[in-house]
Amino acid sequence: MSTRSRSIIKGAIAGLLGGIAATAAKSAVERLYPPKLHGELEPAAAPVQIAARGPLAMVRRSDALGNHWGFGAVAGAAYGAVAEYYPSATSKQGASFGMALVALSHDTRLAAIGLAAKAEARTSRERNSELASNVVYGVVTETVRRIVRRMID
Repeated sequence: MSTRSRSIIKGAIAGLLGGIAATAAKSAVERLYPPKLHGELEPAAAPVQIAARGPLAMVRRSDALGNHWGFGAVAGAAYGAVAEYYPSATSKQGASFGMALVALSHDTRLAAIGLAAKAEARTSRERNSELASNVVYGVVTETVRRIVRRMID
């Protein structure tokens, strides 16, 4: 059993690095198993098109991609900080974290503000792709977080 001390800062740093690595892995999964086919918009491009219909028309695709990476990094940092005091947050090697992100983002918040389709409007391919890519995100975040956390203890 480890006797390492808890540190929100160290946990957040480890989670941040995990979140960045996991965002790259998530993007790779989305390229291999895209939620949409036949020229439909990719997830990172969708906010740009929606924003172009309203007062946010100056949003560029690079901004949407930056948001994608920023969200991944911040979510990883929050996860790392929480994992310091609630180790059960890391259950299923991070897969539970990935599934929670789908529920908290795609199924609720993003749909509520119009940046994602409502759950009932998405195809099974979209739901499966989102779930698969987010589970990979969670597992990679946890794996990197755990390694980095041991290194900076």
